[in-house]
Amino acid sequence: MKKIVMTGGGTAGHVTPNIALFPALRSAGYEIHYIGSYTGIEKKLIVEQHVPYSGISSGKLRRYKDLRNLTDPFRVLKGLGQSVSLLKKIKPDVVFSKGGFVSAPVVIAAKMLHIPAIIHESDLTPGLANKLAIPSATKVCCNFPETLEYLPKNKAVLTGSPIRQELLHGDSRRALQLCHFSSEKPVILVIGGSSGSKFINDTIRALLDDLLPGYQIIHLCGKGNLDASLEQRSGYAQFEYVNRELRDMLALSSVVISRAGANAICELLALHKPNILIPLSAKASRGDQVLNARSFEKQGYSVVIEEEALTPEALKNAITKLMTEKNTFIENMTKNKQPDSIETIMELIESAAGK
Repeated sequence: MKKIVMTGGGTAGHVTPNIALFPALRSAGYEIHYIGSYTGIEKKLIVEQHVPYSGISSGKLRRYKDLRNLTDPFRVLKGLGQSVSLLKKIKPDVVFSKGGFVSAPVVIAAKMLHIPAIIHESDLTPGLANKLAIPSATKVCCNFPETLEYLPKNKAVLTGSPIRQELLHGDSRRALQLCHFSSEKPVILVIGGSSGSKFINDTIRALLDDLLPGYQIIHLCGKGNLDASLEQRSGYAQFEYVNRELRDMLALSSVVISRAGANAICELLALHKPNILIPLSAKASRGDQVLNARSFEKQGYSVVIEEEALTPEALKNAITKLMTEKNTFIENMTKNKQPDSIETIMELIESAAGK
């Protein structure tokens, strides 16, 4: 049996594309192993998939002053040694990395052991962990055409992002029942990320009186962000987090308001869902979500409101614009001719493993 080691972690966005590849890998006869951090979100998500999981020491790659920047390099070196030991033990034919700070030691260890490694970069520009790992990679997959100019020409492949196939088969009737909604009004789905967004939560709740006469709203507000005073509000359903229910909510929604994480917006593109993107501010990140959002806006897939410009009035105007021009946005997304991501990546994996 062929073996593959997958890695990636720190956020769900560095894990879910790996999970999307699992069915195809199993069908192709691969035994899957996963290397992640000891306690990151990736551990829970991967264990639920019944895939063998190994944790290694990892440090966060920070761009700001922090005393942990002095000690984390030693954690990364320890993780590199652990990765070498694990790869020698597992003996994979190929390594596939989705990025995140835990992944760089695994990819570097793979090169040291002459194991081909494939990297996937979701964002428009490579993150710091992938920048460190690219010299050790055989191929580098990417989502955006613009990303190709940031990558070595002999390694770069435009693949798009692997999409969890279950998202394509949601049942709107289940979401109607779960949310106690009627089928008479369109539904707005608000997704603020796994930890939620105070900016987005406060803005959408400030608009409830204006929106609920014409819409129903599903609000995924993040852990600890439920508002008890709104529990009985007709046409408004709030959840801290959903899992399998997301596919049904997406099927029911006419419009999606979302952060601009690369995997999330690629899922919206695959589903042809008109969307408003509110990217995480460049002040709170390296600015990758702003670049992702602007690329989608340029291609006619999204309306973008930057966090600094987010007000109830701006969001209300964006919803009106999106509903008025909904068919145009859907048509633009339908014209997208990106390759079948899973099939393309599987071809790269098979080729690398064969070598």
